[in-house]
Amino acid sequence: MQIRDWLKWVILAVTTSRLRTTLTALGIAIGISAVALLTSIGEGIRVYMLDSFSQFGTHLIAVTPSKVSTQGIGSLLKSVRPLSLEDSQALTRLRNVKQVVPIVQGTGRIEAGQFARDTEVFGVGHQAAEAWRFNVVIGRFLPADDPRSARAYAVLGHKLKNELFGTQNPLGQFIRVGGMRHRVIGVMESKGQLLGFDLDDVVYIPISRALELFNKEGLMEIDVVFSPSVTSQQMSERITKLLTQLHGREDFTLFTQEDMLETLDKILTVIKFAIAALGGISLVVGGVGVLTIMTTSMRERIPEIGLLCALGTTQREILFLFLGEAIFLALLGGTLGLFIVLLVFIILQFTLPELPLTFYPMYLVLSLLLSCAVGLAAGIAPARAAARQNPIDALRAE
Repeated sequence: MQIRDWLKWVILAVTTSRLRTTLTALGIAIGISAVALLTSIGEGIRVYMLDSFSQFGTHLIAVTPSKVSTQGIGSLLKSVRPLSLEDSQALTRLRNVKQVVPIVQGTGRIEAGQFARDTEVFGVGHQAAEAWRFNVVIGRFLPADDPRSARAYAVLGHKLKNELFGTQNPLGQFIRVGGMRHRVIGVMESKGQLLGFDLDDVVYIPISRALELFNKEGLMEIDVVFSPSVTSQQMSERITKLLTQLHGREDFTLFTQEDMLETLDKILTVIKFAIAALGGISLVVGGVGVLTIMTTSMRERIPEIGLLCALGTTQREILFLFLGEAIFLALLGGTLGLFIVLLVFIILQFTLPELPLTFYPMYLVLSLLLSCAVGLAAGIAPARAAARQNPIDALRAE
């Protein structure tokens, strides 16, 4: 049998029952479009989250109190020395360190005239905005005062400024942070949300004022930003050596930005494929539809199979005839699914532009190949059953 005859037979077999072919192709199309769209959404979320975390820079190491490790029972009797302002000042003297940010965080009541709201309060050093790549749109950030006796200044997040002062200029105005009076000297640019945390609904005050406000003796974290001329491993070793000398033992934990991004990337990749697997359920349903249609078609065309055998068609050729029909159906459904994906993508871009949707042409190619694979897998059993028909029995069924 020539390829031209094979194509004619496959196309004729598919177009004979157009309604059945359309419904079968539609089932594959829905499955392919679901997998492609959900994978694109999952990839978009992954890229969005990584970009959000990367906005703080990749050359950053977070130092937190206590050591994350498994120790003996005797270690429970030892108290953990908290991180102190002296520790953060000592870290500034390390080579290749650009900024050091001591951090204390908590929730406090912010009052400005007749307005008040509870929000996040960040006690930070004067290098926080530069280290985290945050810009000030009005005024300035906290000055480089003595960390132990800093002036009572405050810098407002973009949303908090609008909630307390509206369109008025807040510079020079006084607010109360947890009952403590502070003068507003700046407003940060809008940064949006990160993992459900609103970066604009915060207030920044000097670290010494935050320690007093929350009645804390130690810091929650110290962020160290270092030069790209050294690696995270080298800087981690320097920080570990210095703090171990100051504390007498390693009672702290280091988290590099690279480690955090790598861990986050792994988690989001698993979530992406899990979401795609959910969409794959509909593709399996489409494959079952192809299997059902091909099985029904094979039983209806047993006399035709017998006639082909009588004309000298081999079992191998009959096998390829039915496999070709199954693949053609799946390919038709895959192509229809790609058009659905493109249409939905265009609609989402106009109606929900903020939706993190990453669209790669490679996903279309893989989806098309996947539809062919589904058709091939679904058509194997009916094709083998057709090829194994006894020619005499098949002709007798006429």
